[in-house]
Amino acid sequence: MSSYSYFADFYDSLTDNVEYDKKADYITEIMKRHHHEFGLTLDLACGTGSLAVELYKRGVDIFGADASADMLTAAQQKTAEQGFQIMFLHQKMQHLHLFGTIDTCLCTLDSINHLPSKNDVCKTFESVYRYLNDGGLFVFDANTVYKHQYVLGDNCYIYDKKDVFCAWQNNFNARNNKVIITLDFFVPRGTIYERYSEQFSERAYTREEMTEMLTSSGLCIEAVYDDMSFESPKADSQREIYVTRKN
Repeated sequence: MSSYSYFADFYDSLTDNVEYDKKADYITEIMKRHHHEFGLTLDLACGTGSLAVELYKRGVDIFGADASADMLTAAQQKTAEQGFQIMFLHQKMQHLHLFGTIDTCLCTLDSINHLPSKNDVCKTFESVYRYLNDGGLFVFDANTVYKHQYVLGDNCYIYDKKDVFCAWQNNFNARNNKVIITLDFFVPRGTIYERYSEQFSERAYTREEMTEMLTSSGLCIEAVYDDMSFESPKADSQREIYVTRKN
């Protein structure tokens, strides 16, 4: 799995359509509907820390973990500029080593899909289960097989931002619902552009596969929602929200 070294520099710019304030409100509502207090919360695969910051503003006792040192550097800078004190750990999802237990774990923006194999997903679920207190909630989202087949597919996208021009190319493998993503960044340096490239993959799983992996880890599914709603996912849903609990 890529460490997202170049991607970290432009991540916030390329994901400026993600409304983290609304995502934080949505997650807060999930907690209310499932009668759960946040307590000590881990933002797993926190990236540049945008969601952690929004939840911190709402009074959540939160810290983050991510496998990319470059992403965490951006997260530390972001929180420092706002005067917030949020701890960030440099750890892979499937190999968590926390100082103690947690009450809530969040994992958003299809980070589970970025894990390279079923074995890595199972290890991640087992790691979360190990550190969750009894009754703790693990809430995560995942891209659907539909999105990988019909939205990402073999498509290409162009992002023309002030600080970077990005060519995004997908290569879809129907055998395992995996999309290999190649990013070419063109960064203006005076009168020339410098080019940087990065490649990573995302793998989608059916509901049956996800249920099997969660059950084997000991986590119980309380609900599966369509993205940013409390309705059941549809056949053409692009992202699903899993609400699971350690019972």
